[in-house]
Amino acid sequence: MARQLVFDLPLRAAMGREEFMVTATNADAVAGIDAWREWPFSKMILIGPEGAGKTHLAHVWAAQSGARVIPAAGIPTTHIDAPAVVVEDADRIAGDRDAETALFHLHNSLVQRGAPLLLTARDAPQRWGLCLPDLESRMGQAGLLRLPPPDDTLLMALMVKLATDRRMPLTPAILQFAAPRLERSAVGVQRFIAALDAAALAEKTPPKLRHAKALLASTPE
Repeated sequence: MARQLVFDLPLRAAMGREEFMVTATNADAVAGIDAWREWPFSKMILIGPEGAGKTHLAHVWAAQSGARVIPAAGIPTTHIDAPAVVVEDADRIAGDRDAETALFHLHNSLVQRGAPLLLTARDAPQRWGLCLPDLESRMGQAGLLRLPPPDDTLLMALMVKLATDRRMPLTPAILQFAAPRLERSAVGVQRFIAALDAAALAEKTPPKLRHAKALLASTPE
């Protein structure tokens, strides 16, 4: 069978609320983000492993609150004129006194004007290994939301959504086979769907279970 030329087009990361799928696994974290006006001391820490969706959910909140999103390692020393702030990967600056000091001053500035603060991290602040006791105590005052890795239900829903965007039909057999074998992240699902689409287009056929098996056989679980 003649194979069709396939162009590998880059995918844009969608960060809107409509793209964030809610299941029983992440419902508590989503509810906690939605209730941001009730956060203790107007600050919250969203924790979870890589690929759990912390960045996506943080951007959902930023859209709701008008927050500016900045990396913890790049906090400016000048005043941040925003109604709220997201600090991503806060745990990664542990041990960097300058970065910790910048976060401490940002925190205090936001507290003084009553502006909410959301931080993302892989673990709770007492496990970060911060070298500034004052910053550690401030982080300990924040609420804590846990975002676990996506479950099979969420992965299948995401597969269906991404495949629908590509007008690519997926059989239940493909979904049930792929879900427990995929990387537990939205990025992993995006890569799989893109590769599945390319394999099907190359053969000018709808995606088959054999395509999924071949792709996942060559991908570490």
